Amino acid sequence: MMKKALVVIDIQNDITKNYKEIIDNINALIDWAVSNNIYIVYIRHENLSAGTRTFKPNTHGAELASDLKIVSANVFTKSKGNALTSEGFVNFINEISNFYIAGADAVACVKSTCYNLRKANYDVNVLSDCITSYDKRKIVEMLHYYESKGCKLLRLHDLIDS
Repeated sequence: MMKKALVVIDIQNDITKNYKEIIDNINALIDWAVSNNIYIVYIRHENLSAGTRTFKPNTHGAELASDLKIVSANVFTKSKGNALTSEGFVNFINEISNFYIAGADAVACVKSTCYNLRKANYDVNVLSDCITSYDKRKIVEMLHYYESKGCKLLRLHDLIDS
């Protein structure tokens, strides 16, 4: 049986811009994943660079957002855009071949994670109505980018209705 995982990227307190518009969709996606026995993984970004103010380790801003449904203990921390830079995440996905991606930021961490998962020959499904960006004008461009790299674009209702 092919193992699948929903990966929720960087829905943390410091993602203040635009995530509220997709949080209900992400939570519905989490419910769908639970009902379909799909692993749920949360990726947290921690900014280790000096001089930055957001996503600092051990701060409220680096915690997962309080309105995000947390249904598993599969929480992995990264300090770079690509979730595959988290050793814990890489070890966890050892037997997983199919990913559903949601979260932020579409032009940074989501982009890098999708690119690197595809490069490693995983099946990647991006939920177009479960991602956001600081600059929402770039989301359409990013959706084309994901497709060009071999990702499949899905909408939440397509999964729930199937």
